[in-house]
Amino acid sequence: MPSETRKKIELQIADEQVQGLRLDRFIAENLKIFTRNQIGNHDVEAWVNQKKVKLSKKVSSGDHIEITYTAARPVTYEPEKMDLDILYEDGNVVVVNKPQGMVVHPAAGNRTGTLAQGLLYLYKELRETFDEDEARPGIVHRLDKDTSGVIIVAKHPRAQNQLASQFRRKKAFKKYYAVVRGSLVNSSGSIESYIVRDRRNRQRFAVSEHEGRLALTNYRLLKSWADYAFVALMPVTGRTHQLRVHMKHLNHPILGDAMYSRKDNRFPEAGLMLHAYSLSILLPGEEAPRTFRAPLPQHFKETLKKITSLQARDS
Repeated sequence: MPSETRKKIELQIADEQVQGLRLDRFIAENLKIFTRNQIGNHDVEAWVNQKKVKLSKKVSSGDHIEITYTAARPVTYEPEKMDLDILYEDGNVVVVNKPQGMVVHPAAGNRTGTLAQGLLYLYKELRETFDEDEARPGIVHRLDKDTSGVIIVAKHPRAQNQLASQFRRKKAFKKYYAVVRGSLVNSSGSIESYIVRDRRNRQRFAVSEHEGRLALTNYRLLKSWADYAFVALMPVTGRTHQLRVHMKHLNHPILGDAMYSRKDNRFPEAGLMLHAYSLSILLPGEEAPRTFRAPLPQHFKETLKKITSLQARDS
């Protein structure tokens, strides 16, 4: 394990040009301790004028700033040879069909077998290109471990910034396929809510009426049976566990979701039936967006076939 020490920086802002700048951007762009992507890995805490604040607070000239953070000895993640399903690549990006069960980047409890390590092996230049963030080289967005499907990765920081900007501005469009429990009443609709971390289980998230981060999901029914439904889910926002939380909120949890649903007696061994089917995004240097698609994995097809067979038998 890396040895960690807590460090502290105090200063008074004198530069009027930073007026209105978010504190996390000030730390990354002016103090240059680490990038905004790395802030979450260093347990950063901040006080402005002796009052503890969130990193989204905007600073002003004359503010007294105090910042503490964890400085850890860098952990080296070894590249690993693995068979990656490459859907597309050019000099700027690589698009991968991530299998179910693969973690996107190393973290506590997942030090090996991650997509990031597979990419470091396949594209050895990523280690130098992203030398300050080799645990997440070029990672623009993520998929949960048990979600399969399309994920795009940048090959250099310029491409990473351009792609990340589209996700922030909601210019990248994703479509997921899911098998949910129960038969949906409406053929299409939207789910809009706030999402917060569950106070009883910090690994889970929950819908809230008044607090948290706003989340919006559009859905469309593709096929329905008496006890299950096959749906397309189009997230407008990108909150952690958003689709899983929203489908649970509709009382139609995703089949195989051990965190947000009880075990299904007909499919006790089912993994999470959620697949990132397509991503539409503008690539660096191009004028029109492209759409990348990942075919339904075999376990998805087999489950849909079994549901059809079961429902035909029971009807």
